[in-house]
Amino acid sequence: MNKVRQPVPGAQPRVRFDLPVVPQQTLDPAAPASAAEAGTSSLFRHPIYFGFMGTVGVGIALALSYMLTNTQSLLLWIVTALFIALGLDPVVRWLEKRKVPRPLGIVLVLAALLGVVAVFFATLIPTIVEQTTQLVQKAPGWIQDFLNSDFFKQLDVQYHVLDTVNEQVAKFFQDAQAVGGIFGGVLGVGSTIANGLFGTLIVLVLSLYFLASLPSIKKWAYRLAPRSRRERVEDLSEEITRGVGNYVIGQVCVAVLNATYAFIVMSIFNVPFSVLLAFVVALLAFIPLVGGMIAAFVVIAVSLTAGWQTAVIYAIAYFAYLQFEAYFVSPRIMQKAVAVPGAVAVISVIAGGSLLGVLGALIAIPTAAAIMLLVKEVFIARQDKN
Repeated sequence: MNKVRQPVPGAQPRVRFDLPVVPQQTLDPAAPASAAEAGTSSLFRHPIYFGFMGTVGVGIALALSYMLTNTQSLLLWIVTALFIALGLDPVVRWLEKRKVPRPLGIVLVLAALLGVVAVFFATLIPTIVEQTTQLVQKAPGWIQDFLNSDFFKQLDVQYHVLDTVNEQVAKFFQDAQAVGGIFGGVLGVGSTIANGLFGTLIVLVLSLYFLASLPSIKKWAYRLAPRSRRERVEDLSEEITRGVGNYVIGQVCVAVLNATYAFIVMSIFNVPFSVLLAFVVALLAFIPLVGGMIAAFVVIAVSLTAGWQTAVIYAIAYFAYLQFEAYFVSPRIMQKAVAVPGAVAVISVIAGGSLLGVLGALIAIPTAAAIMLLVKEVFIARQDKN
């Protein structure tokens, strides 16, 4: 008698662990074969939508261009104020390391800065005004001596310079539009001076606010970066701002040393208007690379009034100092600031001066250093990993 086989109580059928079956996609002959064709078909399907969005994009671009064009002065003031704040920030940080609270450090730095400005206005401004007046008074005599010189007389005989000048002056004063342009130019100069004073006030106020709120501005800016990269962004930003601040302080030291040396040499050799020319040298020394050369030619041109021997001696002494400054003074002062190759520095200064004038030339080198640092630490580091 055969035994009837029955399944074990509670037994379940074995589960088969097979790979899932991938459903085969049915290709629609009418569907586009690529993303480009899909976009093209969508464009033809919704032409009004794409036309409207394109018009909105063009309108936004034109609005931004209009805003940038009409707020150019404000943007320059903001950049200048930020540049000054970054230059004063290392001094405030140095005071913070000496257990001085940041608000008190800002007050001390501003008090010292205002004290220097007050001393400058109290001592140098009257002398500069006096020497400027003397320069204006003596200029006609110098011009007359030049006109009576044998060199100019020979030049006039050959090329009729005086007749040409008199003819052009007569034509100018006969032109009513040109004469009216003189008065318009005078009004324009007055408006420019008023705008300059207003801009100086705005820059000083913005510099104070930037200096006081620089840490909070940095923290807020760092939070715009992704959390995974925030620490790296903070390190790079701190290095850039520290380099810019050290560059500003270093450039101030270089300008002061340059002007002091020029004043001493001019005082020794009795170059006229030494205080005024030293002030001009200090201003021009802030312009990297070419400022010292321009200052040298200005002082040499004025020193010619005291004799060509004085001009030659001053030129030798000052150009020797420029070489000493280039190889010994600037590298020691700027060693903690920025390091930019010579070719990059020249190109950046020319480009910055062409775009933003003197301010562009001033900020060109630290900007180039910041770009080089970002390329080195971000792009090149990423390329090395690949």
